[in-house]
Amino acid sequence: MLNGEQRLNVSASEEFKGDPGCADPEQMLVSAVSSCHMLFFLAIAEFQGFHVESYEDSPKGYLEKNGKGGMEITRIVLSPSVIFGGDKMPDPEKISKIHANAHKNCFIRNSVTASVEINHS
Repeated sequence: MLNGEQRLNVSASEEFKGDPGCADPEQMLVSAVSSCHMLFFLAIAEFQGFHVESYEDSPKGYLEKNGKGGMEITRIVLSPSVIFGGDKMPDPEKISKIHANAHKNCFIRNSVTASVEINHS
């Protein structure tokens, strides 16, 4: 059970005979990295006076064999798409800096060994 008594149906991934209608731990890890990055991005943008109208991401995680003969999430690719509104608009360089700061400060990203790439538009 999560905070607020939220319930989440989880299963192994479909490839490992899990229920495709449920979230799997690998999806939740990738989503946690994406969500953490987003929350830091939104906070930094707001602190700098930018108004984010929409933020969407389609993160992908790569489950691959590791050097120890097991499997692990080796790489996570975030692909955030951000739309700004209001009078103060960031230029592409400023947006890249906000992403870099969010990446550097994300607690979850700092807690995983997988590489995390950001391909933003």
